[in-house]
Amino acid sequence: LALVDEAAVAAGVVASWMTAASVTAGVPTEQIRNTVDNAILVLKDPRLKPAGKTKERRDQLKQILFARFDFTEMAKRALSANWRRRSAKEQEEFVQLFTELLERAYADIIESYSEEKIIYVGERLDGGYADVASKVLASNGAEYSLNYKAHLVNSEWRVYDVIAENISVVNNFRSQFNRVIGQSSYEELVRRLKDKADFGAPKR
Repeated sequence: LALVDEAAVAAGVVASWMTAASVTAGVPTEQIRNTVDNAILVLKDPRLKPAGKTKERRDQLKQILFARFDFTEMAKRALSANWRRRSAKEQEEFVQLFTELLERAYADIIESYSEEKIIYVGERLDGGYADVASKVLASNGAEYSLNYKAHLVNSEWRVYDVIAENISVVNNFRSQFNRVIGQSSYEELVRRLKDKADFGAPKR
């Protein structure tokens, strides 16, 4: 199974960890930028660069990721209508499996980027939801769009989707999950996730 345009989607997730520059921005943008800055500190920490420090480095990045991304909401949206058919215990299990899938898919990619620049170009608020738009300027001169979708949870804007060049991370996983469930069953999807099946993990 593979995502549509894996490279673009992978780049969208990766970009949330890159060097950032922004125009005047509101609270959602500022919170996302703070997450980027904290991740950059980890990625550039010379103490964490040796191969023997990989686990410690990734654990710190994971803490940052969990503070800003709402994996429960992402999992819920990725499973779509099938979410409501699952018991509370099944939902909890799926969130864990989905989170592990994202970690496997993007851990190496996140760490392989460091010099790209992000320019935040706009923010749109609609009640408790926000779209944060940005452009990513790659070191080779390439430029592409990157949008974050976030919702307000208490006082924090939690990201529930990343859209790179109009390609949604959540929508791509949803199409794959629906295909497995439609052709087989939810239980088969869970089995594949537990077996660490490749659901479009980015390749470079």
